[in-house]
Amino acid sequence: MSVVAPEDRWLVALDVDGTLLTHRGDVAPEVVDAVRAAAQRGHEVMLATGRSLVETIPVLRQLDIWPEYVVCSNGAMLLKRDALAEDGYVKHYIETFNPEKVLKLIKGHLPDGKYAVEDEHGNYYFTEPLPGVDPTLMAHQVDFEGLLNLQATRVVVVSPDHDTEDFLQVVERIGLKQVSYSIGWAAWLDIAPEGVSKASALEKVREALEFPRSRIFAAGDGNNDIQMIEWAAELGRGVAMGNAEPEIKEVASEVCGNVQDLGLLEALNKLP
Repeated sequence: MSVVAPEDRWLVALDVDGTLLTHRGDVAPEVVDAVRAAAQRGHEVMLATGRSLVETIPVLRQLDIWPEYVVCSNGAMLLKRDALAEDGYVKHYIETFNPEKVLKLIKGHLPDGKYAVEDEHGNYYFTEPLPGVDPTLMAHQVDFEGLLNLQATRVVVVSPDHDTEDFLQVVERIGLKQVSYSIGWAAWLDIAPEGVSKASALEKVREALEFPRSRIFAAGDGNNDIQMIEWAAELGRGVAMGNAEPEIKEVASEVCGNVQDLGLLEALNKLP
């Protein structure tokens, strides 16, 4: 397989859930092959995910790619490759915040919600088991007060009694300040430190690896991908999955097929 010239290399940032992984939690073999092929051609293919460190490393193993950097926790944690580290990566940059005020504020509006906090060490503290989260991964069940004095990289709120539209109205009424937030699938709220997003972390990676803005590729499907896709689309390629909501497609420079239809292949195969 031929390797692209240095001036033709792209920084390729891929969301995980709903972009690489289907709702079944697997990556199609064809997509795995396309991701590996892009990396083997010389592109810097990395992950940019809302997942924690311990949930992200297995995806790298499945893809068999080992990029210089990995974005976790929606940009609040940036990993850097280190051959001496147990999992091959060390925490290079971490942004945290005290979640007490925002948790108490939301609890007043969503008393029956499920709450979780992820800390800088990758520990996951939750009041009740959350859908899609493996409770065996450095997880600890605590009461609500047990969440208040942690240093958080991410706060998760799930409200099973609301559909997405109702949940959005509740979030607007709450008027969150001093944090960044995004609405995930169903009634799922991800809260990060103010000004932190996948885009802010990827800009650090772009500067460190000296990629021009015109050779940035970012693909995703969720509300937590909007800033990343918009940032990439300004001068490069911001790709929205076919299964993304309309507001995500609106900020993208291109839209590919659904994750279950191997939509990412279309976009990856256009790389040099």
